[in-house]
Amino acid sequence: MSGVWVFKNGVVRLVENGAAAGGEAVRKRKALVHTPSGQVVRSYAELEGELRALGWERYYEDPALYQFHKRGSLDLISLPADFARFSSVHMYDIVVKNRDSFRVVDI
Repeated sequence: MSGVWVFKNGVVRLVENGAAAGGEAVRKRKALVHTPSGQVVRSYAELEGELRALGWERYYEDPALYQFHKRGSLDLISLPADFARFSSVHMYDIVVKNRDSFRVVDI
């Protein structure tokens, strides 16, 4: 069962598959923003540059993933090799591990 929880007129209900009451999709696209520069991250090359500047090192062991590790930490960022599959879950993982450097916004 998937969908979106909608709160309207004091009632919460689950709208299946993201369909709104009128049948329109209620899906907002997300973007990862590098906070200091205000730039939207549009590729793994850009993201890798920003993460390296923050002390993250890339692992090259698994070609199906982009993985980054920070020395002195247990944190690991794992991303799909295909940037088209980079989702809000991955964005929030980056934000949680780099609170002052990234944020997720609706576009």
